[in-house]
Amino acid sequence: MNKMMTSALTKAVFGLSVSTVALLSSVTNAQGNSRDTITAVGSSTVYPFSTVVAERFGKNTDFKTPKIESTGTGGGMKLFCASNAIDTPDLANASRRMKKSEFDMCAKNGVTSITEVLVGYDGIVVANSNTASAMKVTRKELFLALAKDVPAKDGSEKLIANPYRVWSDINPTLPANKIEVLGPPPTSGTRDAFAELVLEAGCKKYAWIKAIKKQNKSKYKEICHSVREDHAYIEAGENDNLIVQKLTANPKAFGIFGFSFLDQNNDMLQGSIIDGQGPAFDAIADGSYPVSRPLYFYVKNAHVGKVPGILAFLKEYTSEAAMGEEGYLTDKGLIPLGEVKLAKVRNNVLSLTPLALNK
Repeated sequence: MNKMMTSALTKAVFGLSVSTVALLSSVTNAQGNSRDTITAVGSSTVYPFSTVVAERFGKNTDFKTPKIESTGTGGGMKLFCASNAIDTPDLANASRRMKKSEFDMCAKNGVTSITEVLVGYDGIVVANSNTASAMKVTRKELFLALAKDVPAKDGSEKLIANPYRVWSDINPTLPANKIEVLGPPPTSGTRDAFAELVLEAGCKKYAWIKAIKKQNKSKYKEICHSVREDHAYIEAGENDNLIVQKLTANPKAFGIFGFSFLDQNNDMLQGSIIDGQGPAFDAIADGSYPVSRPLYFYVKNAHVGKVPGILAFLKEYTSEAAMGEEGYLTDKGLIPLGEVKLAKVRNNVLSLTPLALNK
């Protein structure tokens, strides 16, 4: 073989190898920039609702079963808001409404079109083993039991490090048991809601603390939302099943989680009566139970059309069969929206109406 032929052959082989590499690279990039499974992250409270919808969706359609992860509301928002890249989540479950700071974080990272989905309502419970006596407590007493700093016992308008060790220190009618409450971490929407609906509600029973809000909102929030750090409140992570195990092992302890989870474990647990009202489906629905909240999930509109099945999944999730008053999610403990509100939510969701969050 002469030099000319050798050179031509070498160029041909080199050209072929470059073309092959380019082709393989384009295939790899295509695979890396596409996905055929819907992904959702976020709230451990909304997790069981989204999971049952995902399972039915995967079983009854030609789409793959969506992947649902329990990361906590705050953790889920960070993942969801990271970018519009295809390797970021399509949905974020939340046991409270998206914060303005999270909305701004999304916008900063290019996630500028988000649809908010109001799923229904849930109550937050303070529960213990049903082998023990049920607790009757007020939100003011819960604030005194769990806040980092509380008003001095002498009635003066000053704060002291929480001195209460047993429940009866707060009120002689409460049990003489050590204060031990297993609750969610700061990344949890349940923790945020509990701080607002229970701790703050009890905190502002003190007029002088309530007055601080007008002067210094951040100081007021610090007083009313900060949880004690001396092991009376124990962060139990996002695994509600672990809390059940610990409450069963220690009937004198209490746990904080959503009513839906209590409803699924009522053979082992009971909810405390708070401000004279026990947690029950009807009491949460009509607002008489004082610790209730809305549940949400959020949709990244930029992923619709890129990840197969998102619109079909939204249609299933917001259907009468799922979220309706007789829907299968009520069997999981969801408090439904009602016919008129559900119709409005469904219309906004299926038209992918962008969220406008101004405060």
